[in-house]
Amino acid sequence: MLFIDTRILSYKVTPFLFGWLADRLLGDPQGWLHPVVGFGKAIAYGEKRLNRGSDRIIKGGLLAVGLVIGVYLLTYWVLYFVGLLHPSLFGVFTAIGVFFCLAGKTLIAEVKAVFEAVERSTEEGRRQVARIVGRDTSNLTPQEIRTAALETLAENLSDGVIAPMFWFLLLGLPGMMAYKMVNTLDSMIGYKNERFLEFGRIAARMDDFANYVPARITAFLMLAVSGNWNKRDFVFTYGHAHASPNSGYPEAALAAILNCRFGGTHDYFGKPVVKPYIGTNERNFTIEDMWQAIRINNNTELAMGALVSIFPFFFG
Repeated sequence: MLFIDTRILSYKVTPFLFGWLADRLLGDPQGWLHPVVGFGKAIAYGEKRLNRGSDRIIKGGLLAVGLVIGVYLLTYWVLYFVGLLHPSLFGVFTAIGVFFCLAGKTLIAEVKAVFEAVERSTEEGRRQVARIVGRDTSNLTPQEIRTAALETLAENLSDGVIAPMFWFLLLGLPGMMAYKMVNTLDSMIGYKNERFLEFGRIAARMDDFANYVPARITAFLMLAVSGNWNKRDFVFTYGHAHASPNSGYPEAALAAILNCRFGGTHDYFGKPVVKPYIGTNERNFTIEDMWQAIRINNNTELAMGALVSIFPFFFG
């Protein structure tokens, strides 16, 4: 007879499922108060005051570590105190936090919007893809716009969905929220340009560490759910050859599945950045490629969500 630990079900699995389902149904509602907006304001405030003078690596590191630890502890104590008020509030707050930490539906909607926009005009496609990529989009061709959208879909499946789920599995909502702070720090100050090269160095390394395992989980789940497990060598070959220690893995998995080529030289902050190619088959992308990539994203997310829901009963 199977015995279910009701405490794990009530305090971890059920809140996770409700928060995940809310993201699948609602995405990121415009106009709502969002913790990541608060994270961004805190980072911008600290950067404005500390990113000057000498010892910028230390200053940036103290800011990054302090914010991550602060978010973890704040989330932990909020859950602790609302749980004291009423046990059900612990689950409610956890579900809300999970909802805010996931970005699966929004990511897919943005990529669909890029493909639809570029069908109408190249300029509209450039404006739409600029919402989701950091590169300069002003001179991208229609093929480069579609490529950027698919690369972002793969990379952010890891950063925006699988990694938050992974840290929730390990450390609950405090760990999930702390991860979102790490990811936000990297997206704001983790650049290798003159302004952030020193100040954002530790933040970038923290993001590399936080995404190391999730990026690889993402890549191999993508292969598994798409029936391409035999292409593992492709992922190993191109994943670690990428300039990033992590984003190359999900991109390589999608390139293997679509039999295409990603990467190349792109402009960031007015300067060309050379990225190694992932794959060898240079071909044009179509709407069907987008739908196939979205199906893979959905199925990968479902697989990871199932793992997060099941594992606590065995290792909780």
